[in-house]
Amino acid sequence: MHNYQLNCVNRSELNPKPMLTSSEVMAEYLIGVAVASVLGFLLFFKFQRKPSGSSAGALLTAVEECRCDPPASGDTDVIVVGAGVAGSALAYTLGKDGRRVRLIERDLTEPDRIVGELLQPGGYLKLIELGLEDCLGKIDAQRILGYALFKDGKNTKLSYPLEKYDSDVSGRSFHNGRFVQKMREKAASLPNVKLEQGTVTSLVEENGTVKGVLYKNKAGEVLTAYAPLTIVCDGCFSNLRRSLCSSQVDVPSCFVGLILENCQLPCPNHGHVILADPSPILFYPISSTEVRCLVDVPGQKVPSISNGEMANYLKTVVAPQLPVQLHDSFVSAIDRGSIRTMPNKSMPAAPHPTPGALLLGDAFNMRHPLTGGGMTVALADIVVLRNLLKPLRNLHDATALCKYLESFYTLRKPVSSTINTLAGALYKVFSASPDQARNEMRQACFDYLSLGGVCSTGPVALLSGLNPRPMSLVAHFFAVAIYGVGRLMLPFPSPKRCWIGARLISAASGIIFPIIKAEGIRQVFFPFTVPAYYRAPPTD
Repeated sequence: MHNYQLNCVNRSELNPKPMLTSSEVMAEYLIGVAVASVLGFLLFFKFQRKPSGSSAGALLTAVEECRCDPPASGDTDVIVVGAGVAGSALAYTLGKDGRRVRLIERDLTEPDRIVGELLQPGGYLKLIELGLEDCLGKIDAQRILGYALFKDGKNTKLSYPLEKYDSDVSGRSFHNGRFVQKMREKAASLPNVKLEQGTVTSLVEENGTVKGVLYKNKAGEVLTAYAPLTIVCDGCFSNLRRSLCSSQVDVPSCFVGLILENCQLPCPNHGHVILADPSPILFYPISSTEVRCLVDVPGQKVPSISNGEMANYLKTVVAPQLPVQLHDSFVSAIDRGSIRTMPNKSMPAAPHPTPGALLLGDAFNMRHPLTGGGMTVALADIVVLRNLLKPLRNLHDATALCKYLESFYTLRKPVSSTINTLAGALYKVFSASPDQARNEMRQACFDYLSLGGVCSTGPVALLSGLNPRPMSLVAHFFAVAIYGVGRLMLPFPSPKRCWIGARLISAASGIIFPIIKAEGIRQVFFPFTVPAYYRAPPTD
């Protein structure tokens, strides 16, 4: 009984929930699924009349200077595979807690990616909690205060609800490579973190327990590194996750990336989402002179870049749908070339708990990058894992540690499931469809967000990671659906309109329920019923 009470206290520390005002509590529960239909109709009737290469060199030099003979097996507590955002943040966090960390990264030069460039305010708060906020300094990062949404010549502005936070708290957008290099430098600055360039080829296992990794270093030597805990953070293309999770990867679309130079966005310091046909287009600043454009192309195949098909597609299909302020800069970016593509992957977290090993970051869990939530989920996971590991003096009992860390998979759910579900649902809702009911849902979502008040701040708080509450997400989602039905019932509920309304509700259910099922209904909505939630730290 004593252990149970102790763990109840620990869980509140591991996964703190923001303090809510009385009005926020009332708003959250009044918009519950049970009253979503009433709310949707009331809202409709109420509002219908209102319209850096140098940093890479410095890092490589620092690594070379501290290069030494591979440490003995007893000299490392944790091996971290991959020094991207997740791996670098984790290595620094564990190193700061006194762990001896070996961080192995395939390529220490500055990454050049077209995703991982926007950090939501919830992720920024986690960065502060980990002591890594200074990694956003001196990389020309831009403050993001919300979103501008465009559809059929209309637009609405959605601001983050940041009134309760310090003035510095906001979203941030930047060049991914510059941010990653800062994170690597921060991790390597700790004397007990060893950063090494090497390609990990496999996990070393004995009797079902992971003992370390086999890797090839920069000189081409094949080496083995041992540690009681190996954490795999090698990204969306991970070749190590197969034995650690059910890697059912879905690729719903691809992003086509461009950089617009000296372009003035319609709403400064905001991300821009154009609800285009066939799917959304994103714009956001990544420096004081550059704007990132990401064109979503459904499916796994995109028009060829080499033979000019892509440029023609962008100019003839995409450009005419853009706001006039962005058109010329967009066409100029196409003419300059440097068009990049990236598959958008989605993979639910389905771990196979394995003694001696753990997955983290995109190697473990992915969602459509439309909402920019990947780094927020990874940083939130690191906070949970850090707090779980803090009371442990050593990590050598792999079986007991594995059993204890099963609680990680439940404790991470409020943040991860909210962001994952919203990303998958919004992508489907924001995409055009030949189904009239789906298009009615799309229009209803735009109009609902345009209403302002809780209809705007509620969904944006979910998207930004400031309100990680899955039940609030479900409530808003079905409020949008019923609001759409209410629009259809005017001026009178004809049989055709009623049929479309019924199909709209069915389409909404078909979008969100499979995503929630993949996240785990029990872990998402009833975590207190999961036995692992109460696991006590193993005794040394």
